[in-house]
Amino acid sequence: MGLVIRPGLEIPDSELEVAFIRSAGPGGQNVNKVASAVQLRFALMRNTSLREDVKSRLRALAGQRLTDAGEILIASRAHRSQEQNRREAEERLRDLVLRALIAPKKRVATKPSRASKERRLESKSRSQSTKRLRGRVRSFD
Repeated sequence: MGLVIRPGLEIPDSELEVAFIRSAGPGGQNVNKVASAVQLRFALMRNTSLREDVKSRLRALAGQRLTDAGEILIASRAHRSQEQNRREAEERLRDLVLRALIAPKKRVATKPSRASKERRLESKSRSQSTKRLRGRVRSFD
């Protein structure tokens, strides 16, 4: 069984690689003995469960987490236990994939209404007349 993103969508375990490393985070004297930090690698290039458009959005969302090999690398070291760090890394990957699943809305070009054009022109003429009044005062001799 793999990582369930949402019902009907799952990332197989074969595309996920989990490595445990020593953490610099909380742990007291135990921090030097136990490898509690987690590095989760998701092989995006080998993935078969996601569509190509989702993969391209995921590449953009991953940013610096995307390696040269085309893997998404997520590190978690906030907790003292391996299991909590693993769950957090998986949750962050799940959130990333869920954000990539949402297709951006297409922008619909609109024209300004006739009334808005008239309002714009009216304000321009008001501004012109105000500026004209700021000119030099002429004396009528």
